[in-house]
Amino acid sequence: MHRFYSKKMRFIRRLDIFVVKNFLTLFAGTFCISLFVVMMQFLWRYVDELIGKGLSIMILLKFLYYSGETLVPLALPLAILLASLISFGNMGERLELLSMKAAGIPLIRVLRPLIFVNILLAIGSFYFQNTIGPQAEIKLRQLLFSMKAKSPELEIPEGVFYDGIQSVNMYVDHKDKETGMLYGLIIYNLKDGVNNAHIILADSGVLQTSYDKMHLLLHLYNGEQFENLNNSAVQARNVPYRRETFVMKDVLIDFDTNFNLMEEENFKDNESAKNINHLLTSIDSLEIFYDSVGHTYYDDMKCGPMFIANTTMAKRRNFETGQVESLAPEDIKHVENDSINIDTLFYHMDATAQQRAVYAAIQKTAMLQMDTNYKGEVMDYGDTKIRRHWIAFWQKFTMPLSCLLFFFIGAPLGAIIRKGGLGMSVVVSVIIFIFYYIINNSGMKVGREGSIPVWFGMWVSTFIMAPLGIFFTVKSNNDSVVFNKDAYISFLRKLWGIRASRHIALKEVIINDPDYPVLAGILNNIIKESTVYRKRHRLFHLSEVLRLVFTKQREERIEHIDAAVEYVVDALSNSKDRQILLQINKMPILDIYSFRYYRRIRRDLKQVIRTSKTLKERCEELGGPPLTI
Repeated sequence: MHRFYSKKMRFIRRLDIFVVKNFLTLFAGTFCISLFVVMMQFLWRYVDELIGKGLSIMILLKFLYYSGETLVPLALPLAILLASLISFGNMGERLELLSMKAAGIPLIRVLRPLIFVNILLAIGSFYFQNTIGPQAEIKLRQLLFSMKAKSPELEIPEGVFYDGIQSVNMYVDHKDKETGMLYGLIIYNLKDGVNNAHIILADSGVLQTSYDKMHLLLHLYNGEQFENLNNSAVQARNVPYRRETFVMKDVLIDFDTNFNLMEEENFKDNESAKNINHLLTSIDSLEIFYDSVGHTYYDDMKCGPMFIANTTMAKRRNFETGQVESLAPEDIKHVENDSINIDTLFYHMDATAQQRAVYAAIQKTAMLQMDTNYKGEVMDYGDTKIRRHWIAFWQKFTMPLSCLLFFFIGAPLGAIIRKGGLGMSVVVSVIIFIFYYIINNSGMKVGREGSIPVWFGMWVSTFIMAPLGIFFTVKSNNDSVVFNKDAYISFLRKLWGIRASRHIALKEVIINDPDYPVLAGILNNIIKESTVYRKRHRLFHLSEVLRLVFTKQREERIEHIDAAVEYVVDALSNSKDRQILLQINKMPILDIYSFRYYRRIRRDLKQVIRTSKTLKERCEELGGPPLTI
């Protein structure tokens, strides 16, 4: 007994090693593929802003490295889903899972070592997001904004005005690509303002970059320069200007083409660049800060003209001390006793005074509205910033948990589908991942807008995908035919009353010939029972249909007829007579449990009687008179 138990343990240990090795080998490849896909999707967003900047290879490699680090938590669940689908699909296709189940090893036992592996991957994903991810996010944003701020490489087109140089518009009629000469130049230099623009016309010129890459040097030949000398006389008819004719002229233009890296401190306040402790600290600080700002705004508005409240709560601001004070009782009594009719005062004014009063009221209302809108925007910005921090906080838990969710979806699904390789697995995994991604992004967006609680928006994808993983795991462990198309086709046939037709062909080898006299007797009984049933039950009457719906009488008789028909068909399928084979293919399949039963059973029984008579006659010709059954 001990020896048998030891052998079984060694077998299980080898099985665990085999499953883990198979999964990790595929996981290494699928992770590289997934990371490449998400990186391409990320780079596609910024490709227009980074092209033509003349960036060095090292800068681009750093950008790819840091972007890859930030996208690892997103690529990890997709890689686990794809690897589990392929690995268990391969084992199902090679009948390895069937062999394990035949040896008494359930699927959940096969999954146990991989559950432990994926728990380690989920822990690694959490550690990565909380420790390495924030630093990579800072480096990536630092590089990204520095790359955006870098001046582009000069590639001046022909025949259009080029505004890629700050404060300069340049037009080139055509250029010689071999010598670099520019012909037919028009240059608007706006560094001193639009009203004092320097306009240069030149027959030709050469553009060069200074050694320190901080300036552009234009060598111009055979041209003129125009310059406005009086900025204040723009609207006058006679504007003094200076005209200069030159044979050769050098123009120096500021143009910084160096790559200047921004300071990291500018990006550390972003929520994605913080770990859990920093996020909780920032959330607490933001809530306290914006709570105090909101109370200050409330106190200011209570002292303003827009606040309407009970006079016992009336307050005013002392402009000498800056403190908010409650009104004295005598002031409140004075306010309550005074009855001032605003309309009367307004109509006693002259037209000019009324116009001034209306204009002053409009201006004051507009200022109050602007002030209120500004305060509202400040508070909305604060709420949005707090919600963004909560989103980053919950994301550090939902992304690692999605690794386990996708494993419990992919592994059972691969065992059910039993299709290995990249074809079916990639299609299924992409569909599932897009479904999860849409739900997750929708919940995150709605939570960021404040329409639902942030925690619910971040966990809604988990709440939806977890039952799906449990369902697939249970069905796969119980060998359920979840994706068996024949089962669904059979269900739809029963639902819509669609029956399959018989296709019985002549067999090449027949072991037992049919007993024609016995079968003729059975056919005779089928004819009698079907005839009696059709006469006693008027199936075309509504009263009979309703009676049969609420009783079980038809099940016993029709099922007996159906069983007899199927027995005869199965026995006569061994016949060598082609006429018999032709007739049994005409025998209808009685669909007893279809909701269309009552509409077709009368017609089917008529066909059964007709075909049975023909078969009976043929059986009598081949085997003699029927035997009484």
